[in-house]
Amino acid sequence: MSSNKNKRQMADVDEQLEVLFHGADFGDRATQKNMEKELRVMLEQDRPLKVYAGFDPTSVDLHLGHTLPMRKLRQFQDFGHIVTFLIGNFTGLVGDPSDKDKTRPMLSADELAENAKTYTGQAFKILDSKSTIIKYNADWLSKLSFSDVVSLCSKFTVAQFLERDNFAKRWQAHNPVYLSEFMYAIMQAYDAVALKTDIQIGGSDQLFNLMAGRTLQKDAGLNPQVVITLPILVGTDGHERMSKSTGNSIGINDSPEDMFGKVMSIPDSAIMQYFTLLTALTPSEVSKIEKDLNEGSLLKMDAKKELALQIVKIFHGEKNANNAQEFFEATIQRNEIPKNILELVIAEPDSLSKILLKSSLVQSGGEVRRLTSQGAITVNGNVIDDFMTLINDKDEIRVGRHRFLRIRIDQQ
Repeated sequence: MSSNKNKRQMADVDEQLEVLFHGADFGDRATQKNMEKELRVMLEQDRPLKVYAGFDPTSVDLHLGHTLPMRKLRQFQDFGHIVTFLIGNFTGLVGDPSDKDKTRPMLSADELAENAKTYTGQAFKILDSKSTIIKYNADWLSKLSFSDVVSLCSKFTVAQFLERDNFAKRWQAHNPVYLSEFMYAIMQAYDAVALKTDIQIGGSDQLFNLMAGRTLQKDAGLNPQVVITLPILVGTDGHERMSKSTGNSIGINDSPEDMFGKVMSIPDSAIMQYFTLLTALTPSEVSKIEKDLNEGSLLKMDAKKELALQIVKIFHGEKNANNAQEFFEATIQRNEIPKNILELVIAEPDSLSKILLKSSLVQSGGEVRRLTSQGAITVNGNVIDDFMTLINDKDEIRVGRHRFLRIRIDQQ
């Protein structure tokens, strides 16, 4: 990484622009061209630019979709720019309504503080911990007076907010739209003022909030930030946005084997989006993969294996990524039982449900029943349709495609 990092720090403006806008999605070509033009001017000043992205700690279970702005921040780091990882411990009290068609439940300050403890550790799987600045927006937002807030609100109209697609749909459907949700965009916009930032990274659904930051910066006498927005990552189904609640997510704390297997399960239509947004490959390397796929010189199965290898390597290292590939090829492609299978010692035969819960291979009785009804559990190669099936000594259980368990009875 160090040699690559030094190379990128010496990169010229054109190379930086190619990498930094690779995968960006503004939904509007004119906006993107304007942002590219402004960033070129900044880069030509030949100084480290101040870049940030905000993350509301509303959940502790981060998935690959959350990492898109982190990956873009890392690209800026590799070019020698100054990166701030902003934890929205104040904006999180409201919750970002950008991608919501209904009001988002509010979390307490204590819940946000607890969630925030895990965020930096997870972020540092991508970002360089030694050169990342960590800040919390409660440090300035909590100190604004009511007159300050009124002054900030006066820079925007209600019509501007109601033009946003998600608010417009709720308004037309006579569903509530709360003033606190309007305030989210204003608070996020003020973050840009407080940080005196040059560039902000966010999702394409946050474009309004990021552009509002430019408005407040201009009003404060600052140069307006360049905004770079990224598309919404599709989940393993290839259609819906990645979400744990939808069941189509890949968690960044998933085991190497689970992560590899889930990436292999994505539809072919999502391969290039994942290469573009989730790997450390250069734009030219991604373009070559796409060219080889289109020409047929690269098989889609081989492309997915390379994709899974690249992603797992980021979060678990090269050795674990290689082991995960071997695990996939053995268990999925050759239908073998892995050599280092998890073993559970019990005193006497017991039901499948109790054993799976005791082993922590599943998290609840409901999950056992669901997996059983789906035919996703086998014992000694036979599909099980009764979650109360009795499990005996030396039985081998397979849950889904990637989880295995061997039972050993020790009556001592």
